[in-house]
Amino acid sequence: MNNYRRIAVAVDFSDQSLKALERAKNVALTNKATLLLVNVVDTKSFGSVAAYDLKYAEKLKQQSEEKIYELKSRLQAEGVPTIETMIEEGSPKQVLTGLTNVDLIICGATGLNKLEKMVIGSVAERIVRYSPYDVLIVR
Repeated sequence: MNNYRRIAVAVDFSDQSLKALERAKNVALTNKATLLLVNVVDTKSFGSVAAYDLKYAEKLKQQSEEKIYELKSRLQAEGVPTIETMIEEGSPKQVLTGLTNVDLIICGATGLNKLEKMVIGSVAERIVRYSPYDVLIVR
């Protein structure tokens, strides 16, 4: 694990994603790598277009920005050399499998959306199947 220079970690603030973040921090420190914190406001779970409320999505995005900033500050205090953040709206599966210019993607085995895991298949599974990069799933 000594050749990773840019590591993306999927953060939805679930317990599993925070475990993945801890692992990503350790890998980043070992490799002196850039750590990319990726959060996706899952607008695909909002339901129909009629029910989609732009203000609701914007509020969720703002909350995510505040939480990501707190995580970034903590990681900087813990010695991670370079931290970037990315907050997107859309489908976590599409955003995370569409990342470019990373060497490793780290995510938790499960996240906040338990229903999607049962019905459609987990985000983690999608990343493993379709990411062109190395993937580390953390339990």
